[in-house]
Amino acid sequence: MFKHILLATDGSAASTHAAALAIGLARSHGAQLTALYVVDPYPYLGLGEANPMGFQAYMSAAMEHASQALAAIDKLAAEGGPKVTVTPRVVEDVGASVGILQTARELGADLIVVGSHGRSGIARLMLGSVASRVVAESTVPVLVAR
Repeated sequence: MFKHILLATDGSAASTHAAALAIGLARSHGAQLTALYVVDPYPYLGLGEANPMGFQAYMSAAMEHASQALAAIDKLAAEGGPKVTVTPRVVEDVGASVGILQTARELGADLIVVGSHGRSGIARLMLGSVASRVVAESTVPVLVAR
């Protein structure tokens, strides 16, 4: 049924659960699986030019976190049955929902899997703002994992 699954991750517990679901679906459908980590834009507009070290530190930390989150998914894909090949992808300088939707279009994904709550602070009190935007704007099915 599914040929290409896009898994959005941020390294949170909800995205780890979403990863397990996406891996299971990819395994049972023989689908491609792309794991996507979106690096949010630098939050201190105008300060990057005045303090390039702040921007570099932010990007370094974000890329390290992305690497860890994607490695955890790859490890999970190797467990519990035939290994699912995970194609890692990092998108920078866009909001998470925009990055997820653009990547799904670019790859021709026919399913997007996201966690219900991610790392976005106060949005954890309800369905994650990223998940709700992806659900509202996606042209392909979205599986939201609790």
